[in-house]
Amino acid sequence: MAAGDVTVFEEFVLSLGSETHDFANDVFKLGLIDAVVTPTAADATPRWGAGSGVDYDANEVSTAGGYTAGGETIGSTTWTEADGVATFDGANISLAQNGSGFTDARWGIIYNETATNNEAIAFVDLGAAISEQAGAVAINWSDSPSAIFTISD
Repeated sequence: MAAGDVTVFEEFVLSLGSETHDFANDVFKLGLIDAVVTPTAADATPRWGAGSGVDYDANEVSTAGGYTAGGETIGSTTWTEADGVATFDGANISLAQNGSGFTDARWGIIYNETATNNEAIAFVDLGAAISEQAGAVAINWSDSPSAIFTISD
């Protein structure tokens, strides 16, 4: 897996049939975690918060700087379909450099804050531990095509 790759959790694909996510109205977030846990597509019941399954927020980075506890809201999200390809997109995430900020963000977890169990839908590989203390942090989704991720048959 290369830095910047977004991987959809297998459980997310299943949850599409159970009306867990309302892409028109729900709030989606990107939570940052350290390298103590490595997410995989096959993780059972991935979520942001306590409960059965993999609880990613237990490894959340420090919120002493500009990072918000629970993650950053992904603004302007859209869920569209064209030619049999479903596309999830949203605004990029930017955090200003902060001398009190985290130093160990390794993975980003995309999750649905509105869903009953804060189900995680995908994760992004940051490539290595990144530091808010060392400089601004930018998570820029793909421009070609414009998407956080796509799903096709």
